[in-house]
Order: sequence, then structure tokens, then C-alpha cells
Amino acid sequence: MDPISISVKSITRKYGANVALDAISFDVKKGELFGFIGPDGAGKTTLFRILTTLLLPDAGEATVEGLDVVQDYKQVRKIAGYMPGKFSLYMDLTVEENLKFYATIFGTTIEENYDLIKAIYSQIEPFRKRKAGQLSGGMKQKLALSCALIHKPVVLFLDEPTTGVDAVSRVEFWEMLKRLKEGGITILVSTPYMDEASLCDRVALIQYGKILQLSTPQEVVEKFPFDLYTVSSGDIYNLLNDMKNFPGMKSCYAFGQSAHVAFQKGTLNENSLREFLLKKEHPKVEIENIQANIEDCFMELMDK
Repeated sequence: MDPISISVKSITRKYGANVALDAISFDVKKGELFGFIGPDGAGKTTLFRILTTLLLPDAGEATVEGLDVVQDYKQVRKIAGYMPGKFSLYMDLTVEENLKFYATIFGTTIEENYDLIKAIYSQIEPFRKRKAGQLSGGMKQKLALSCALIHKPVVLFLDEPTTGVDAVSRVEFWEMLKRLKEGGITILVSTPYMDEASLCDRVALIQYGKILQLSTPQEVVEKFPFDLYTVSSGDIYNLLNDMKNFPGMKSCYAFGQSAHVAFQKGTLNENSLREFLLKKEHPKVEIENIQANIEDCFMELMDK
């Protein structure tokens, strides 16, 4: 049995009448890249703040490397790196000053742990005299990750680290995470981007404070219970409305300029659907059977 790095048992947190986390439980293995996938308001940030000892749970318990996040909070902070969703470094300090500050807090130096952050920090080191507030989104991201790693954490918590950055920076960031994972660091990352789920070893799909499904990305997709089709006609608005009246349709959602439509397995006659849409004055109907992706699976789980 693989050793456990993070263990969460029945964690609950409420804000007044709103339940942010509803008795969720899960384990993260040592050296695993584990993703929490869900939209804003799903409970991801609340969970991360509890696991990094910044917020107390109302019920349940959680441990990081065997340390209780409530009772052993000081020790947890020494072994955990945390990158919050909002850029939280000092805007009026330079890149170098921010990194030195965080190194000093943890009783270390940039020089002592440079090998750990070299691959990341070297990309922004030419701008080390530039104030953090003047950096681009991708450069801020690299600086924040460097500061989270400067004390050699064994567990890394990244709360929506790629939100608001360009596509190239997103790809670069996930490449950095892969290298950190290869170095033995356990990584818990949250994201609202469904396409990033496939980059994790395992994922938990979360909404309204509840885990809808927890598995490998491949297993999540394989469990999709319906036949899925992409349907387009050049008029996405009327297509979505008309599909609601087609017999046997289980769900229909817009994906760009086409619709992803689910049917019970083996029940769709494509010619019948095409004729139905032609009668509804959709002149350019295209229908294709496709493999479900993580977002399709998430939408299906939301309908349960």
C-alpha cells in the first residue's frame, strides 16, 4: 500500500448558512500530483486554507505528512509550501527582495536552496531588480512558486495557479509541476480548467462542497454512462433550444459553436436526428460520435 501524504476525513466548513465543505474525505499518496477540479465557489480554496493551517474546520480532521493541521499547525507550516489563488507577494518589493524575504522567514537563503528553484527562478532572474507589481501574469506565477519552494517543502499546495495567465504560461507551469513531482514532492493543485485534469495522477471533481467523483482522469472519462455526440448547425442558440424537444436526449450543452448531446447507449438514429433538425430549418447539420472529456463527465455528474 502506498504511503499517504495528505489525509482528510469528514472535513466540514460553513460560512453562516452556506456549506463550503460538506464532510469530504480523501487521501493523497506521497509523490502524487493530485488535482481538485471544479468551478469558482466549489470549496477548493476553503479546503486549501484548512490544509495549510490558515482556517479551522468546523468538523472532521486532516493530516499532512502525519501532522494534524490543527494541533500541529507550526510543524505543518515548516513542511508545506502554499501558493494562494490571488498573487499575494509584496508588490513594492523587487523579485529578489521577495524571494529573500520568504527565505529569511523560514531560516534559509536563496543560495542554500537555489538548486530546488533554479529551473523556475532562472526564467525570471534577469528581472530580479524589477518590482513584483510590474511583472506579467506568467512571471508573477513563477515568482510565487519560487517563494513557495524556497524552504524545501515536502508537500506543495497550489490554489488555481494558472488562473488569469496566458496559454503558453499555463503549459510551462504544468511542465514545472511535472519536474517537481519527479523530485518527490507531493502536489495538491486546484483548477477551474477541466482540460488540466488530464495532467494529474488522480483528480477529485468537486462542486457545492462535495466530491462528485475521485479517480484517475482516464477512469473518470471511461465511466461516462452515455453515448456522446457533437452536433452543429451554424446556429448554436436555436440548436440548443430545438434539441430539448428531441426524443431520448439525456443532456445537451454548448461547447463552442457546437453542442455536446448525450443519449442512452445504442439508442440514437443519426438519420432521425438529422431529419429532425432539417425540419427545424437547420440547413448545415453535422453529427459526430465522440469520446467524452472531463468537462462532459463533470456536467453529467452535476445533473444527478
